[in-house]
Amino acid sequence: MKKNNFQHPSKDIVESKGTILRGKTICMCLTGSVAVISSPIIARELMRLGAEVICVMSKAATELINPALMEWASGNKVITKLTGAVEHVYLAGERPRSVGKADLILICPATANTISKIANGIDDTPVTTVASTAFGSSIPIVIVPAMHESMYRHPILAENEIKLRECGVEILGPRISEGKAKIARIDDIIDRVIDLLITKKDLEGKKILITAGPTREAIDSVRFVSNKSSGRMGIELAKETSARGAEVLLIAGECMIKLPDYINTKHVVSTDDFIKTVKEEISYNNYDFFISAAAVSDYKPVDCIEGKISSDNVEELHVNMKLTPKIIDVARKKDYNLFIIAFKAETNVSKSELIERAYNRLLKSEADLIVANDIGRDDIGFSSKYNEVFIIDKKKHITHVERNTKRFIASKIIDVALEAYQTRTS
Repeated sequence: MKKNNFQHPSKDIVESKGTILRGKTICMCLTGSVAVISSPIIARELMRLGAEVICVMSKAATELINPALMEWASGNKVITKLTGAVEHVYLAGERPRSVGKADLILICPATANTISKIANGIDDTPVTTVASTAFGSSIPIVIVPAMHESMYRHPILAENEIKLRECGVEILGPRISEGKAKIARIDDIIDRVIDLLITKKDLEGKKILITAGPTREAIDSVRFVSNKSSGRMGIELAKETSARGAEVLLIAGECMIKLPDYINTKHVVSTDDFIKTVKEEISYNNYDFFISAAAVSDYKPVDCIEGKISSDNVEELHVNMKLTPKIIDVARKKDYNLFIIAFKAETNVSKSELIERAYNRLLKSEADLIVANDIGRDDIGFSSKYNEVFIIDKKKHITHVERNTKRFIASKIIDVALEAYQTRTS
């Protein structure tokens, strides 16, 4: 086999979880924090979404893990020193021919030493030199700190972080726990990289209202009826629309996953809370899109009993339930010009039946699009990071998005919605 036809076997995972980072090159810089043990995992998650990852390591980082590990992880040679090949210019320089140039510099993990050096223009390691070069060519830089908490509390380090932020550097985390300033969660790192690398801002100037998560319908003061929704699909839609330039408000129930700090969020509990908040928002704000991704209870107890129902000498408890209003019906009555994306979840039905039920719901609710999925499957259910959906419009055109990450699914839903929205308004 010719050398120039060789592909490192580690690259076999590229795009195994989606294509959202296809064509993007990420220069991942590692410094001397023990959090460097997370770096191979982060590199490979980026690759699974389509990115090319090239690693640069400081001497201190190489004393914690061997560069061979990062070569295995990324499938590319690791840069541990700068040579006559001027690697820093190749990766981050302003060059007429930009083949191989990084789209983003991810310094992960970043020590206090490296952060302060970068803030003060010192470039005496491969990592700091790459960073200095990136400043000159306006490549986005993300710094992910990791160190002992006492080091992170150093006032001069805080000043240096402020200085870097003023220069446009994104600083992500850390998580303060057990006396450590720990590296940000891997999912948060991946999400932020995606947000910064999405170049199409096709939702700029648009206002989007999104619901996510389950409802809780009270039986008494301590018990409630709910469902297994994690809220992930709605949250991923909020991330995607925000990254594409929209002004987003997320109305969230009791979600089981962390809500992004940068998404404007209103917290609610019951179906009545959701409906009241949606009504108020649509009444007083001019939204372009409403995405109803929350798993709202179809039924709720007729009455909520004050206090706690006693179980003493009670063998059976009968709870009368009544139908709850559909939020998409309420939203449509409040604004007939609003572009509404509904969701229809079913369990263990055929694809044709799933599509037919969803389409009937779309017509009944006068929504513009409906997204149908089978939550009875463990691999794409409520708690999964993955989904498989059918996106259906008023003319019963169907877009099937095969099983993929919910962030990838979110991007496809928005692509279809934008096309339909532009057709409707043209």
